[in-house]
Amino acid sequence: MTLELSNKDYKTDFCLPEQGCYLLSHSVGRPLKSAPQAFQDAFFGPWQKLSTEPWQQWLSSIDAFQSALGHLFNYAPENFCPQVNLSSALCKLVMSHVRLTKPSAKVLMSEQDFPSMGFALRRALPECEIIFIPKELDTTSLDVWYSHLSQDIDLMFISQVYSNSGQQAPVKAIIELAKQQGTLTLIDVAQSAGLIPLDLTETAPDFMIGSSVKWLGSGPGAAYLWVHPSQIDNCEPKDVGWFSHDNPFEFDIHDFRSHKGALRFWGGTPSVAPFILAAHGINYANQLPQGFARQHNLRLLGLIHKAFGERLVSPKETHKCSGTAILQFGDAQSSVLNALKAAHIGVDARSLGIRVSPHIYNDEDDIEYLIEVINKAC
Repeated sequence: MTLELSNKDYKTDFCLPEQGCYLLSHSVGRPLKSAPQAFQDAFFGPWQKLSTEPWQQWLSSIDAFQSALGHLFNYAPENFCPQVNLSSALCKLVMSHVRLTKPSAKVLMSEQDFPSMGFALRRALPECEIIFIPKELDTTSLDVWYSHLSQDIDLMFISQVYSNSGQQAPVKAIIELAKQQGTLTLIDVAQSAGLIPLDLTETAPDFMIGSSVKWLGSGPGAAYLWVHPSQIDNCEPKDVGWFSHDNPFEFDIHDFRSHKGALRFWGGTPSVAPFILAAHGINYANQLPQGFARQHNLRLLGLIHKAFGERLVSPKETHKCSGTAILQFGDAQSSVLNALKAAHIGVDARSLGIRVSPHIYNDEDDIEYLIEVINKAC
C-alpha cells in the first residue's frame, strides 16, 4: 500500500538545524517543537501550581508513557516497565531469572550487538557462557541463527537492527525457531523503535528492551523493559525499591511483595522528566499513518541506494535493511566526511562506513543535497 502523503506535513513539527540537514536519527532523533511546552505543563505545572506535592500528577505521566508504548508495540501497557537505560534493564532482567543465573547458563548474541549489552551480560552473569555469532556473518540470514542455536542455549539476545552494519534481523522467524528449542528470547529495539514496526502480540518474544532517544526523538533516560506475562513469575529482581512493591505506599519495612506485573523491575523513587518527554514523542509517532515513517524512510534510502549503489555496504532489501544506509568511499572517505561537515549535513562514521538515516523530517531536497555534496567531494 502506498501512502499518498508528503513528509512536509510533518517536517515543520520538529526542531531542525537552521543550516544543512540532519541525517543522524540512528544516534539521536530530533525533538518536536511542541515538546518544551508539553514538558512545562506536565512536569513544572503541577509542581508550581499545586499546594500539595505533585507525585500523583507525575505518576500519571508514567501511566501515559506505558500507554504510549502499549499502542506502539500492540500490547497491554502494564507489561512495560520504565528503565533508565538498556544496560540497567538488561542487568535487572537477567539477574532475576532462575534459568539465566544457573552456573551452566548459555546466552547467544552477535558480535554486532551494541557493546554495552555484552558488557552488562558479562558482569550480571559472571558464570554464564556467552556465545557470539561472528561479526562477519550475515545476521539477516535465518540460516546463520539456526547454525548457532543448540538446545543448551538458554537465551537468544536479538537486536532487531544492528547499528554499525545496517542489518535487520528476521526477528519473528528467529523467535519461532527459538520456541521450537525451548530457548528464551530477548529483543533489543533501541535502533528500530518508532521506525520498523514490531507487534509484540504477534511476535511474542519473552522479553524486550528499548529506548526513546533515536527514531522516537524523545531524548535520553526513557528506556523500557517489556516482559511477557508468561515469564513474570519466573523473574525475581534483586535490584528493587519501594516502587517494585505490590503496594508502594504500604510502608512496612518488614513486608516486601513483588509487584504482580512488570513494574517489579522499577526500583526506588523513579525519575519522571524523561518519561514525560518520551510519552509526548511516542504519542506523536502513534498518530502517524501506520507504516508511514518506514515507507518514507525506504523511499529516501532508495534515492541513496540509486546514487551510490556500488558504495553501499549495508543491505538494500526492505526486509534486510535497517533505517540506515552505510556508505564506504575508500580513499575518499575523509574528504567526503569533511565536505559533509562543511555543508552542515549531520552524519557519522563507524568501522564500515558513513551512516546516513533519513526520517520523516527529511525530504527529497535533503537527499539531493547530500548526493550533490558527496559527488563533488569524490
